[in-house]
Amino acid sequence: MHSETIDVFAQTIDLTGRWLDEITSETGWNARRAYAALRAVLHVLRDRLTVDEAADLGAQLPMLLLGLYCEGWRPSGHPLKYRHKEDFLQRVAEHFPGLDEIDCEPAARAVFKTLARHVTAGEVQHVIDQLPADVRALWTTAL
Repeated sequence: MHSETIDVFAQTIDLTGRWLDEITSETGWNARRAYAALRAVLHVLRDRLTVDEAADLGAQLPMLLLGLYCEGWRPSGHPLKYRHKEDFLQRVAEHFPGLDEIDCEPAARAVFKTLARHVTAGEVQHVIDQLPADVRALWTTAL
């Protein structure tokens, strides 16, 4: 093993683990399910933001999560426009096969709560400001 290489990635692995621990604590799910929820919610959130705001949010994620966040992203045609919480949650379900519909909202709240703990308050507010009122309510009840 290349110990110097491992050291380079140790911090982002640790930070990502903390994020997953917070989501597992919040939801009671195992780490794999928490990872899938984090991935799904981040992708759906990213696709609803303007390209500039999506980039601003991504800049505050740990390196490993930034890679997950950008995975498969095609910035053209964004932001996606929808107005209701149900549309947001439906997209989360589409990005997380096997997630029960009843679990989409707790997944979103857990990820939003984790983001709020690790991203600056100003950036969280910028993200919230770009969301429809129904989706904003998921954030505000998670905080």
